[in-house]
Amino acid sequence: MRKQTIIFALLLVTSLAAWSRKEETLEELKARAETANVDERAGVCVRIAERQLQASDKLFVEGKSDEARAALEDVVDYSEKARDAATKSGKKLKPTEIAVRKMAHKLRDVKHTVAFEEQPRIQEAIEHLERVRTDLLAKMFGRGEK
Repeated sequence: MRKQTIIFALLLVTSLAAWSRKEETLEELKARAETANVDERAGVCVRIAERQLQASDKLFVEGKSDEARAALEDVVDYSEKARDAATKSGKKLKPTEIAVRKMAHKLRDVKHTVAFEEQPRIQEAIEHLERVRTDLLAKMFGRGEK
């Protein structure tokens, strides 16, 4: 009985520690992306790009086009940084490519929900993400330098 109580207490403490851990803010993630080592940078940059994609979608829905465009630029910029870090380290190429593909797909969905005037900017971002994907695929499958 005492053993079970100790085990339960340990499980409770570890689960509370996991729940109390708050999610990093966007600014903290951006600072971490600048200081992270090359192996971790791709993952951090992908998280920033994904977060900014969600923010951009939400801002377009709310009619805040200027803020949405700034978030969209972050999506493209941090996707490029993720590609650069992944190709430099040779690690996390596949997860980075998958994340960029999903973001491009999400942008296609967003494009159909925004005003006509905003669609060309979103299309440019989609095309840019596709070029990032192509670079990652080329690195993964050996076209060009390894």
